[in-house]
Amino acid sequence: PREGGQARGCARPLLSSFAHNMAPAKKIQKKKVVKKFAIDCSQPVDDGIMDAASFEKFLLDKIKVNGKVGNLADLVTVSREKAKVIVSAETDFSKRYLKYLSKKYLKKQQLRDWLHVIANKKDSYELRYYNIHDNEADEDED
Repeated sequence: PREGGQARGCARPLLSSFAHNMAPAKKIQKKKVVKKFAIDCSQPVDDGIMDAASFEKFLLDKIKVNGKVGNLADLVTVSREKAKVIVSAETDFSKRYLKYLSKKYLKKQQLRDWLHVIANKKDSYELRYYNIHDNEADEDED
């Protein structure tokens, strides 16, 4: 046999002797990692153009777990503290998916023209108004 791992005239690679002597792999148990994300809706809620309760219900209805809507069980919880919506997940859950759902809610409520979703911390988003005042000030100078 050659050192390349194949015998001459044989397409199948040779198994090394140590592969036969390996112990079976032990299953490693994952510890429960709770991911917690917050979406701060205080600006639009204070102005009265958005309701945090309806946003919370929208998230409860739309969040998918294992490819199924309404399959939250105890893995994902959505709660609200005044104008902050908090999503806690004990399963794989991406912050980006929360941004996607937030934008979808804003589009459904026809608020996408005035609000956008901005990451203000590592584990939270904030709904903010677009800065239109800066653009108007620049146009006046010309």
